[in-house]
Amino acid sequence: MATQAFEDIADTFDFLDDWEDRYRHVIELGRAMPPMDPALQVPATKVEGCASQVWIMPRIENGRFDFQGDSDAMIVRGLIAVLHALYSGVPVAEVGRIDAQAELARLGLDEHLSSQRSNGLRAMIQRIRQLSADAA
Repeated sequence: MATQAFEDIADTFDFLDDWEDRYRHVIELGRAMPPMDPALQVPATKVEGCASQVWIMPRIENGRFDFQGDSDAMIVRGLIAVLHALYSGVPVAEVGRIDAQAELARLGLDEHLSSQRSNGLRAMIQRIRQLSADAA
């Protein structure tokens, strides 16, 4: 059920043998992501439950989910980019049906993130699911 953008990331992860290379790739994905307008980095868009500062602003166009996101931590920006690849362009009604934990497990993220980062990632997923449910 993953998007093609997420499948491309999964293919790249399959190609990279070393977790350090995968970690660097996640950071590069974050660097490549357009910055979020600082005016949108307000309490209403902040994701609670993350060790870093994280903001997610939804955009719904033609019934499809998209979002802007940002963080003050480079690895977290990368995780936001991975989530963007997983959810961007998905019909709003289907966002909640994506098994994000299973999809992210394909990348090995569940095995290589600290418990704080894992908790933050779950908080971001929950926020995305809630934003899409509110828009449906």
